Amino acid sequence: MIATIDAEQERSVALLERLVNQNSGSLNLAGVEAVGKMMRAELESLGFTVEWIPLKETGRAGHLIARHAGKPGTKRLLLIGHLDTVFELDSPFQKWVRRGNDGEGPGAGDDKGGMVVMVAALRSMRDAGTLKDANIEIVLTGDEEDSGNPIEVARRDLIAAGKRADVALDYEGLVQDGGKDMGSIARRSSGSWTVKVTAEDGHSSGIFSPDAGHGAIYELARIIDSFRRDLREDSLTFNVGLIGGGDSATLDEGRIRIAATGKTNIIAATAVARGDLRALTEEQITRVQAKMRAIVARPLSGASAAIEFDKDGYPPMAPTPGNAALLERLNAVNADLGLERMEPLDPLKRGAADISFVARDVDGINGLGPASRGDHAPGETVDIASIARQAKRAAILMSRLSAERRQTASQQGEPRK
Repeated sequence: MIATIDAEQERSVALLERLVNQNSGSLNLAGVEAVGKMMRAELESLGFTVEWIPLKETGRAGHLIARHAGKPGTKRLLLIGHLDTVFELDSPFQKWVRRGNDGEGPGAGDDKGGMVVMVAALRSMRDAGTLKDANIEIVLTGDEEDSGNPIEVARRDLIAAGKRADVALDYEGLVQDGGKDMGSIARRSSGSWTVKVTAEDGHSSGIFSPDAGHGAIYELARIIDSFRRDLREDSLTFNVGLIGGGDSATLDEGRIRIAATGKTNIIAATAVARGDLRALTEEQITRVQAKMRAIVARPLSGASAAIEFDKDGYPPMAPTPGNAALLERLNAVNADLGLERMEPLDPLKRGAADISFVARDVDGINGLGPASRGDHAPGETVDIASIARQAKRAAILMSRLSAERRQTASQQGEPRK
Protein backbone atom coordinates (compact mmCIF):
# COMPACT_ATOMS: atom_id res chain seq x y z
CA MET A 1 0.00 0.00 0.00
CA ILE A 2 2.80 2.41 0.87
CA ALA A 3 4.55 1.66 -2.41
CA THR A 4 1.38 2.27 -4.45
CA ILE A 5 0.63 5.58 -2.74
CA ASP A 6 4.19 6.84 -3.24
CA ALA A 7 4.24 5.73 -6.87
CA GLU A 8 0.88 7.37 -7.58
CA GLN A 9 1.44 10.67 -5.77
CA GLU A 10 1.62 12.66 -9.02
CA ARG A 11 -1.53 10.89 -10.22
CA SER A 12 -3.23 12.06 -7.02
CA VAL A 13 -2.09 15.63 -7.59
CA ALA A 14 -3.32 15.53 -11.19
CA LEU A 15 -6.73 14.30 -10.00
CA LEU A 16 -6.85 17.10 -7.44
CA GLU A 17 -6.05 19.65 -10.15
CA ARG A 18 -8.95 18.40 -12.30
CA LEU A 19 -11.36 18.50 -9.38
CA VAL A 20 -10.28 21.97 -8.28
CA ASN A 21 -10.55 23.43 -11.79
CA GLN A 22 -14.22 22.42 -11.95
CA ASN A 23 -16.15 25.00 -9.93
CA SER A 24 -18.51 23.29 -7.49
CA GLY A 25 -19.81 26.03 -5.24
CA SER A 26 -22.78 24.68 -3.30
CA LEU A 27 -25.21 26.72 -5.40
CA ASN A 28 -23.60 25.74 -8.72
CA LEU A 29 -25.71 22.62 -9.12
CA ALA A 30 -24.29 21.66 -12.50
CA GLY A 31 -20.73 22.09 -11.19
CA VAL A 32 -21.36 19.91 -8.14
CA GLU A 33 -22.83 17.20 -10.36
CA ALA A 34 -19.81 17.47 -12.69
CA VAL A 35 -17.43 16.81 -9.78
CA GLY A 36 -19.69 13.93 -8.83
CA LYS A 37 -19.19 12.44 -12.30
CA MET A 38 -15.41 12.67 -11.91
CA MET A 39 -15.61 10.84 -8.59
CA ARG A 40 -18.00 8.28 -10.05
CA ALA A 41 -15.36 7.35 -12.65
CA GLU A 42 -12.71 6.91 -9.95
CA LEU A 43 -14.89 4.75 -7.72
CA GLU A 44 -16.44 2.60 -10.44
CA SER A 45 -12.93 1.71 -11.64
CA LEU A 46 -12.32 0.30 -8.14
CA GLY A 47 -15.38 -1.95 -8.24
CA PHE A 48 -17.87 0.30 -6.42
CA THR A 49 -21.51 0.47 -7.42
CA VAL A 50 -22.24 4.19 -7.67
CA GLU A 51 -25.54 6.05 -7.41
CA TRP A 52 -26.36 9.75 -7.81
CA ILE A 53 -29.12 10.97 -5.47
CA PRO A 54 -30.64 14.18 -6.88
CA LEU A 55 -31.93 16.63 -4.28
CA LYS A 56 -33.53 19.45 -6.24
CA GLU A 57 -36.29 19.62 -3.59
CA THR A 58 -33.72 20.99 -1.13
CA GLY A 59 -32.33 23.50 -3.60
CA ARG A 60 -29.06 21.59 -4.00
CA ALA A 61 -27.55 19.27 -6.59
CA GLY A 62 -27.48 15.97 -4.73
CA HIS A 63 -25.17 13.36 -3.24
CA LEU A 64 -22.95 10.61 -4.65
CA ILE A 65 -23.24 7.25 -2.90
CA ALA A 66 -20.90 4.35 -3.66
CA ARG A 67 -20.99 0.83 -2.24
CA HIS A 68 -18.46 -1.98 -2.24
CA ALA A 69 -19.68 -5.40 -1.13
CA GLY A 70 -17.01 -7.48 0.53
CA LYS A 71 -16.82 -10.47 2.81
CA PRO A 72 -20.07 -11.11 4.72
CA GLY A 73 -19.91 -10.58 8.48
CA THR A 74 -16.98 -8.15 8.48
CA LYS A 75 -17.13 -4.57 9.68
CA ARG A 76 -18.92 -2.05 7.52
CA LEU A 77 -17.02 1.19 6.95
CA LEU A 78 -18.67 4.51 6.10
CA LEU A 79 -16.43 7.04 4.33
CA ILE A 80 -17.63 10.66 4.26
CA GLY A 81 -16.58 13.60 2.11
CA HIS A 82 -18.17 16.40 0.12
CA LEU A 83 -18.23 17.55 -3.49
CA ASP A 84 -19.01 21.23 -2.97
CA THR A 85 -16.92 24.25 -1.95
CA VAL A 86 -17.67 27.73 -0.59
CA PHE A 87 -16.43 29.33 -3.83
CA GLU A 88 -19.36 30.09 -6.16
CA LEU A 89 -19.20 30.98 -9.86
CA ASP A 90 -18.82 34.69 -9.08
CA SER A 91 -15.73 34.12 -6.91
CA PRO A 92 -12.47 35.45 -8.41
CA PHE A 93 -10.72 32.38 -6.93
CA GLN A 94 -11.25 29.60 -9.48
CA LYS A 95 -8.05 27.84 -10.61
CA TRP A 96 -5.40 25.42 -9.38
CA VAL A 97 -1.84 26.75 -9.04
CA ARG A 98 1.06 24.59 -7.85
CA ARG A 99 4.03 26.13 -6.09
CA GLY A 100 6.41 23.37 -5.07
CA ASN A 101 4.82 21.45 -2.19
CA ASP A 102 1.85 23.85 -2.09
CA GLY A 103 -1.27 23.52 -4.20
CA GLU A 104 -3.56 26.54 -4.23
CA GLY A 105 -7.14 26.48 -5.44
CA PRO A 106 -10.81 26.47 -4.41
CA GLY A 107 -11.44 23.34 -2.37
CA ALA A 108 -7.81 22.22 -2.63
CA GLY A 109 -8.01 21.20 1.00
CA ASP A 110 -11.73 21.33 1.79
CA ASP A 111 -12.74 18.87 0.53
CA LYS A 112 -11.40 17.98 -2.88
CA GLY A 113 -8.09 17.18 -1.23
CA GLY A 114 -9.97 14.87 1.13
CA MET A 115 -11.60 13.02 -1.73
CA VAL A 116 -8.19 12.57 -3.39
CA VAL A 117 -6.79 11.07 -0.18
CA MET A 118 -9.77 8.70 -0.12
CA VAL A 119 -9.18 7.59 -3.72
CA ALA A 120 -5.42 7.16 -3.18
CA ALA A 121 -6.04 4.99 -0.12
CA LEU A 122 -8.63 2.83 -1.88
CA ARG A 123 -6.41 2.34 -4.94
CA SER A 124 -3.58 1.15 -2.71
CA MET A 125 -5.93 -1.26 -0.97
CA ARG A 126 -6.97 -2.68 -4.33
CA ASP A 127 -3.35 -3.25 -5.33
CA ALA A 128 -2.56 -4.87 -1.97
CA GLY A 129 -5.64 -7.11 -2.11
CA THR A 130 -7.32 -5.67 1.01
CA LEU A 131 -10.14 -3.90 -0.83
CA LYS A 132 -11.53 -7.12 -2.29
CA ASP A 133 -13.15 -8.27 0.97
CA ALA A 134 -13.92 -4.82 2.40
CA ASN A 135 -17.51 -3.69 3.00
CA ILE A 136 -17.43 0.05 2.33
CA GLU A 137 -20.10 2.66 1.74
CA ILE A 138 -19.09 6.16 0.62
CA VAL A 139 -21.31 9.24 0.94
CA LEU A 140 -20.08 12.38 -0.81
CA THR A 141 -22.55 15.15 -0.04
CA GLY A 142 -23.14 17.99 -2.46
CA ASP A 143 -24.07 20.64 0.08
CA GLU A 144 -21.78 20.39 3.12
CA GLU A 145 -20.75 24.03 2.86
CA ASP A 146 -24.32 25.35 2.44
CA SER A 147 -26.80 22.64 3.31
CA GLY A 148 -30.17 22.42 1.63
CA ASN A 149 -33.48 22.53 3.46
CA PRO A 150 -35.25 20.80 4.97
CA ILE A 151 -32.16 19.38 6.65
CA GLU A 152 -33.88 16.08 7.42
CA VAL A 153 -34.17 15.50 3.66
CA ALA A 154 -30.71 16.88 2.88
CA ARG A 155 -29.05 14.46 5.34
CA ARG A 156 -31.51 11.55 5.07
CA ASP A 157 -29.19 9.29 3.05
CA LEU A 158 -26.14 10.05 5.18
CA ILE A 159 -28.01 9.28 8.39
CA ALA A 160 -29.29 6.01 6.94
CA ALA A 161 -25.74 5.05 5.95
CA GLY A 162 -24.57 5.76 9.50
CA LYS A 163 -27.14 3.36 10.89
CA ARG A 164 -25.75 0.60 8.64
CA ALA A 165 -22.11 1.24 9.50
CA ASP A 166 -19.77 0.00 12.25
CA VAL A 167 -17.18 2.76 11.79
CA ALA A 168 -17.39 6.25 10.23
CA LEU A 169 -14.30 7.87 8.71
CA ASP A 170 -14.58 11.50 7.59
CA TYR A 171 -12.12 12.79 4.98
CA GLU A 172 -12.29 16.47 5.83
CA GLY A 173 -8.92 18.12 6.39
CA LEU A 174 -6.24 17.18 8.88
CA VAL A 175 -5.77 19.82 11.59
CA GLN A 176 -2.25 20.59 12.80
CA ASP A 177 -1.64 22.28 16.14
CA GLY A 178 1.82 23.48 17.08
CA GLY A 179 3.19 21.74 13.99
CA LYS A 180 1.77 18.35 15.01
CA ASP A 181 -0.91 16.27 13.27
CA MET A 182 -3.99 15.98 15.49
CA GLY A 183 -6.83 13.47 15.72
CA SER A 184 -10.40 14.78 15.58
CA ILE A 185 -12.77 12.67 17.69
CA ALA A 186 -15.23 15.44 18.59
CA ARG A 187 -16.87 18.32 16.76
CA ARG A 188 -19.27 20.87 18.08
CA SER A 189 -22.75 21.54 16.81
CA SER A 190 -23.77 24.51 14.72
CA GLY A 191 -27.21 26.02 15.21
CA SER A 192 -28.82 29.43 14.89
CA TRP A 193 -31.29 31.42 16.96
CA THR A 194 -33.46 34.51 16.50
CA VAL A 195 -34.65 36.89 19.20
CA LYS A 196 -37.54 39.20 18.36
CA VAL A 197 -38.64 42.00 20.70
CA THR A 198 -41.71 44.22 20.52
CA ALA A 199 -42.61 47.24 22.66
CA GLU A 200 -44.89 50.25 22.79
CA ASP A 201 -43.63 53.10 20.68
CA GLY A 202 -43.89 56.69 21.84
CA HIS A 203 -42.03 59.93 22.28
CA SER A 204 -38.47 59.50 23.47
CA SER A 205 -39.00 61.97 26.33
CA GLY A 206 -41.00 59.28 28.12
CA ILE A 207 -38.36 56.51 27.96
CA PHE A 208 -38.05 54.48 31.20
CA SER A 209 -41.30 55.90 32.61
CA PRO A 210 -43.98 53.51 33.92
CA ASP A 211 -46.23 54.35 30.99
CA ALA A 212 -43.65 54.16 28.18
CA GLY A 213 -41.33 51.44 29.48
CA HIS A 214 -37.87 50.74 28.10
CA GLY A 215 -38.51 50.11 24.41
CA ALA A 216 -37.44 47.22 22.19
CA ILE A 217 -33.78 48.08 21.71
CA TYR A 218 -32.96 48.33 25.42
CA GLU A 219 -34.71 45.01 25.99
CA LEU A 220 -32.75 43.35 23.20
CA ALA A 221 -29.53 44.82 24.60
CA ARG A 222 -30.41 43.37 28.02
CA ILE A 223 -30.99 39.93 26.54
CA ILE A 224 -27.75 39.88 24.56
CA ASP A 225 -25.67 41.14 27.47
CA SER A 226 -27.27 38.55 29.75
CA PHE A 227 -26.23 35.86 27.27
CA ARG A 228 -22.66 37.19 27.45
CA ARG A 229 -22.59 37.21 31.25
CA ASP A 230 -24.63 34.12 32.15
CA LEU A 231 -24.12 31.44 29.49
CA ARG A 232 -20.36 30.94 29.29
CA GLU A 233 -19.00 27.45 29.94
CA ASP A 234 -16.47 24.96 28.58
CA SER A 235 -16.78 23.96 24.90
CA LEU A 236 -19.61 26.46 24.32
CA THR A 237 -19.62 29.52 22.08
CA PHE A 238 -22.46 31.79 21.04
CA ASN A 239 -22.26 34.73 18.70
CA VAL A 240 -24.53 37.60 17.69
CA GLY A 241 -24.06 38.04 13.97
CA LEU A 242 -26.92 40.32 12.95
CA ILE A 243 -28.91 42.93 14.85
CA GLY A 244 -31.33 45.78 14.09
CA GLY A 245 -34.11 47.77 15.66
CA GLY A 246 -36.22 50.89 15.51
CA ASP A 247 -39.75 51.88 14.64
CA SER A 248 -39.60 48.88 12.28
CA ALA A 249 -37.11 46.04 11.78
CA THR A 250 -37.78 43.25 9.31
CA LEU A 251 -35.66 40.21 8.45
CA ASP A 252 -35.43 39.25 4.79
CA GLU A 253 -36.44 35.79 3.57
CA GLY A 254 -32.89 34.47 3.86
CA ARG A 255 -32.57 35.90 7.38
CA ILE A 256 -29.24 37.56 6.54
CA ARG A 257 -30.43 41.19 6.23
CA ILE A 258 -32.55 43.50 8.37
CA ALA A 259 -34.44 46.52 6.99
CA ALA A 260 -34.88 49.00 9.86
CA THR A 261 -36.34 52.49 10.21
CA GLY A 262 -36.46 54.84 13.16
CA LYS A 263 -35.85 58.30 14.58
CA THR A 264 -33.90 59.47 17.59
CA ASN A 265 -37.03 60.90 19.22
CA ILE A 266 -39.16 57.73 18.88
CA ILE A 267 -39.00 54.82 21.33
CA ALA A 268 -38.12 51.68 19.36
CA ALA A 269 -41.10 49.43 18.79
CA THR A 270 -39.23 46.40 17.48
CA ALA A 271 -35.77 44.84 17.50
CA VAL A 272 -34.31 41.63 16.04
CA ALA A 273 -31.05 39.72 16.53
CA ARG A 274 -29.71 36.52 15.01
CA GLY A 275 -26.78 34.47 16.22
CA ASP A 276 -25.33 30.99 16.50
CA LEU A 277 -24.80 28.42 19.24
CA ARG A 278 -22.07 25.75 19.17
CA ALA A 279 -21.91 23.02 21.79
CA LEU A 280 -20.20 19.66 22.34
CA THR A 281 -23.14 17.47 23.39
CA GLU A 282 -26.90 17.27 22.97
CA GLU A 283 -27.24 17.68 26.75
CA GLN A 284 -25.29 20.93 26.61
CA ILE A 285 -27.47 22.25 23.79
CA THR A 286 -30.68 21.45 25.69
CA ARG A 287 -29.40 22.99 28.92
CA VAL A 288 -28.10 26.20 27.33
CA GLN A 289 -31.22 26.69 25.23
CA ALA A 290 -33.28 26.47 28.45
CA LYS A 291 -31.11 29.18 30.01
CA MET A 292 -31.57 31.38 26.96
CA ARG A 293 -35.34 30.96 27.09
CA ALA A 294 -35.33 31.89 30.78
CA ILE A 295 -33.35 35.08 30.07
CA VAL A 296 -35.74 36.06 27.28
CA ALA A 297 -38.73 35.40 29.53
CA ARG A 298 -37.78 38.20 31.98
CA PRO A 299 -38.37 41.32 29.85
CA LEU A 300 -37.96 44.91 30.94
CA SER A 301 -41.20 46.80 31.51
CA GLY A 302 -43.10 47.76 28.40
CA ALA A 303 -41.53 45.06 26.21
CA SER A 304 -42.05 41.43 25.28
CA ALA A 305 -39.60 39.03 23.67
CA ALA A 306 -39.44 35.59 22.08
CA ILE A 307 -36.58 33.33 20.97
CA GLU A 308 -36.64 30.71 18.21
CA PHE A 309 -34.01 28.05 17.51
CA ASP A 310 -33.55 27.02 13.87
CA LYS A 311 -34.21 23.38 13.07
CA ASP A 312 -31.67 23.14 10.24
CA GLY A 313 -28.45 23.11 12.26
CA TYR A 314 -25.69 20.53 12.61
CA PRO A 315 -25.71 18.24 15.67
CA PRO A 316 -22.57 17.71 17.79
CA MET A 317 -20.11 14.84 17.55
CA ALA A 318 -19.48 14.13 21.23
CA PRO A 319 -16.09 12.75 22.37
CA THR A 320 -17.24 9.21 23.13
CA PRO A 321 -15.05 6.34 24.40
CA GLY A 322 -15.64 4.59 21.06
CA ASN A 323 -14.24 7.56 19.15
CA ALA A 324 -11.23 7.66 21.47
CA ALA A 325 -10.63 3.94 20.88
CA LEU A 326 -10.70 4.54 17.14
CA LEU A 327 -8.01 7.21 17.50
CA GLU A 328 -5.92 4.63 19.37
CA ARG A 329 -6.31 2.32 16.39
CA LEU A 330 -5.04 5.12 14.16
CA ASN A 331 -2.12 5.70 16.52
CA ALA A 332 -1.18 2.03 16.20
CA VAL A 333 -0.93 2.70 12.46
CA ASN A 334 1.19 5.78 13.17
CA ALA A 335 3.54 3.68 15.28
CA ASP A 336 3.94 1.13 12.50
CA LEU A 337 4.62 3.92 9.98
CA GLY A 338 7.16 5.61 12.26
CA LEU A 339 4.94 8.69 12.59
CA GLU A 340 4.29 10.71 15.73
CA ARG A 341 1.34 9.96 17.94
CA MET A 342 -1.77 12.06 17.21
CA GLU A 343 -3.39 13.61 20.27
CA PRO A 344 -7.10 14.51 20.39
CA LEU A 345 -7.80 17.94 18.95
CA ASP A 346 -9.61 20.50 21.11
CA PRO A 347 -13.10 20.65 19.51
CA LEU A 348 -13.04 24.44 19.92
CA LYS A 349 -10.54 24.42 17.04
CA ARG A 350 -12.94 22.90 14.48
CA GLY A 351 -16.34 23.79 13.13
CA ALA A 352 -19.30 21.53 12.44
CA ALA A 353 -19.21 18.71 9.86
CA ASP A 354 -21.28 16.02 8.16
CA ILE A 355 -19.91 13.26 10.41
CA SER A 356 -21.94 14.75 13.25
CA PHE A 357 -25.14 13.52 11.59
CA VAL A 358 -24.05 9.90 12.12
CA ALA A 359 -22.28 10.38 15.48
CA ARG A 360 -25.32 9.22 17.47
CA ASP A 361 -25.25 5.83 15.73
CA VAL A 362 -21.62 4.93 15.03
CA ASP A 363 -18.10 5.52 16.33
CA GLY A 364 -16.07 7.78 14.09
CA ILE A 365 -13.02 9.89 13.49
CA ASN A 366 -12.63 13.07 11.48
CA GLY A 367 -9.72 14.74 9.71
CA LEU A 368 -8.44 12.01 7.39
CA GLY A 369 -8.02 14.52 4.56
CA PRO A 370 -4.81 16.49 3.86
CA ALA A 371 -3.40 19.40 5.83
CA SER A 372 -4.23 22.81 4.40
CA ARG A 373 -4.32 26.47 5.34
CA GLY A 374 -6.56 29.38 4.49
CA ASP A 375 -9.63 27.20 3.95
CA HIS A 376 -12.81 29.03 2.87
CA ALA A 377 -10.84 32.05 1.64
CA PRO A 378 -9.06 33.00 -1.60
CA GLY A 379 -5.63 31.42 -1.44
CA GLU A 380 -6.78 28.13 0.14
CA THR A 381 -3.66 25.96 -0.01
CA VAL A 382 -3.11 22.24 0.45
CA ASP A 383 0.13 20.67 1.72
CA ILE A 384 0.77 18.24 -1.14
CA ALA A 385 3.08 16.00 0.88
CA SER A 386 0.32 15.39 3.43
CA ILE A 387 -1.85 13.74 0.75
CA ALA A 388 0.40 10.66 0.68
CA ARG A 389 0.89 10.64 4.46
CA GLN A 390 -2.85 10.71 5.10
CA ALA A 391 -3.57 8.14 2.39
CA LYS A 392 -1.13 5.69 4.01
CA ARG A 393 -2.73 6.14 7.41
CA ALA A 394 -6.21 5.71 5.96
CA ALA A 395 -5.38 2.68 3.79
CA ILE A 396 -3.82 0.72 6.64
CA LEU A 397 -6.55 1.69 9.12
CA MET A 398 -9.31 0.74 6.69
CA SER A 399 -7.61 -2.54 5.80
CA ARG A 400 -7.34 -3.54 9.45
CA LEU A 401 -10.86 -2.48 10.40
CA SER A 402 -12.52 -4.07 7.39
CA ALA A 403 -10.87 -7.43 8.15
CA GLU A 404 -12.52 -7.60 11.59
CA ARG A 405 -15.78 -9.38 12.34
CA ARG A 406 -18.88 -7.35 13.08
CA GLN A 407 -20.29 -7.54 16.57
CA THR A 408 -23.61 -9.31 16.98
CA ALA A 409 -26.57 -7.43 18.43
CA SER A 410 -26.02 -9.03 21.82
CA GLN A 411 -22.32 -8.11 21.79
CA GLN A 412 -23.08 -4.49 20.93
CA GLY A 413 -25.14 -4.02 24.10
CA GLU A 414 -26.93 -0.75 24.74
CA PRO A 415 -27.40 1.72 21.89
CA ARG A 416 -24.95 4.67 21.80
CA LYS A 417 -26.18 7.79 23.58
